[in-house]
Amino acid sequence: MKVVVLDYAVGNVFSIVNAFRRLGADAVLSFKAGAFDSADAVVLPGVGSYPAAMSRLETLRSYLDGIVGSKPILGICLGLQLFFEESLEGGAPVRGLGYLSGRVVPLPPSVKRPHMGWNQVFNIGSSELLEGVPDGSFFYFAHSFYASTSGEPVKAFTDYGVRFPSVVESGGLYGTQFHPEKSGRVGRIVLENFLRIARR
Repeated sequence: MKVVVLDYAVGNVFSIVNAFRRLGADAVLSFKAGAFDSADAVVLPGVGSYPAAMSRLETLRSYLDGIVGSKPILGICLGLQLFFEESLEGGAPVRGLGYLSGRVVPLPPSVKRPHMGWNQVFNIGSSELLEGVPDGSFFYFAHSFYASTSGEPVKAFTDYGVRFPSVVESGGLYGTQFHPEKSGRVGRIVLENFLRIARR
């Protein structure tokens, strides 16, 4: 099982690579278009700037577009946000990958930003990523923005000044606003579920 973690100049890449390796996957860090050909699954990791990440990803945009729906893609934190149409990070709208409808907006000023630490995740519907995870489990978050969207792709939510999507799933796209690689036993279950999806 080969998992390619895209190295697009964001933080927190090695922890997710190591998390998949501990689960027995052949996880590699790459930013080469050829890496998609042999990959069973692709991961958009981590923590960083939305505009900077999109600028870097533009060089691989056509390859990413080509695998949507054919290979599972997991977006983690910033990676989930990149699935959407645009972000307000930095003030002016920045175009995203546009695979899911919605925009990325800042958490309300009434709460401390970034939202950093443990918080609960509540299921909305049937989620492949959360299979075997008790409803209301605590996961680790580190973010100041969230995807403002609703409807079928949203499989779980979290409350922090606002109710925001913490798990999305749609057409081979899987996203978590939390960091499964930093979330202990329940995070491990989420990553195991993603590998199971990729093996189908």
